[in-house]
Amino acid sequence: MKKFLALILALVMALSLVACGGGDKPADDQKEPEQTTEPAEEGAAFSVAMITDYGDITDQSFNQTTYEACKAYCEANGVPFNYYKPAGDSTAERVAMIEKAVDEDYNVIVMPGYAFGETITQVADVYSDVTFIALDVGEGDLGDYTLPENVYCAVYQEELCGYMAGYAAVKLGYTHLGFLGGMAVPAVQRYGYGYVQGVDAAAGELGVDATVEYVYGNQFFGDPDITAYADNWYQTLGVQVVFACGGGICTSAGEAAAKVDGAKVIGVDVDQSANLDSAYGEDITLTSAMKGLAPTVEHMLSEVAAGNWANYGGKIETLGLVSGDDPTANYVQIPMDTTLFGDGFTQDNYKALVKDMFDGKITVSSDITAEPAVSNITVNYLGNIK
Repeated sequence: MKKFLALILALVMALSLVACGGGDKPADDQKEPEQTTEPAEEGAAFSVAMITDYGDITDQSFNQTTYEACKAYCEANGVPFNYYKPAGDSTAERVAMIEKAVDEDYNVIVMPGYAFGETITQVADVYSDVTFIALDVGEGDLGDYTLPENVYCAVYQEELCGYMAGYAAVKLGYTHLGFLGGMAVPAVQRYGYGYVQGVDAAAGELGVDATVEYVYGNQFFGDPDITAYADNWYQTLGVQVVFACGGGICTSAGEAAAKVDGAKVIGVDVDQSANLDSAYGEDITLTSAMKGLAPTVEHMLSEVAAGNWANYGGKIETLGLVSGDDPTANYVQIPMDTTLFGDGFTQDNYKALVKDMFDGKITVSSDITAEPAVSNITVNYLGNIK
């Protein structure tokens, strides 16, 4: 095995695709690209492997976004690249794919999603000459494990872009909202609690009554049961917009919204508008609460190539706002181009909101140990659908 250290962090934002936490089922009309079986070029100083969590690279989520970012960087820079898909949803299967990648001479391994927490604890010390880049893996996913110098983890301030999405929705006239989370893992909870705080703030400013229905599907993909639940929200309760926060669970929200005139969906992790609008109807996506998965990958691989790994190894870094003047430069944001801005909430209003958040005039709690305090809205916490 060839020795090589590397890894990195990121500082810019934007890109597209979808969702939170991985483990999503692919869209019916998407075919997973063939996985190559060729090993990295023997002796290559820098070669990249991406391991999927337990979904595949057509999941419109963590896996697809990470795969496409790795592939784009490697093709542009002549770096050997391959991806590996575990045979099942277990740490053992993920470890097996890392072992396979290392055996085939890949020395920089990118892993998307919290499910890799335990995997890291089993492989990082064994393969000390391999660089590991983990997205959305935080302290809670690692237990009491101390990261060695060959691992870098990036986590995100999801509560901030969740707040932006909830605030925008109310400012745009929606007062009965839903939060459909995947599983109640920290990233999803931060999104949801930030969303509630944003709804509360905007309702207070406008002096309107607003309600949030709040539930977890307990999985990261849509199915008939979850679609039926969302149907009831839209058709019976009168919910106007649902923040579908859990990878492929957005398919159920999209299917249900498509049956009701004017109903909307809020996407997650990346700009979901292209996929949701093409599948379920033009302008069905109100906005998306996004975090910079692809920019993180691009930046980290660039830093590895530049030999700057020492700046990142052994760290868990929290990425959020880096600019008060350019919302598109931040690691958490809503899309400037595809959000359905209107008179109640314009692009200029959004820029002002981001500026106030960056300057500390607006603060958003990241605490997920208790439901956020609200003073202007009603939140119905409904537990799990399954």
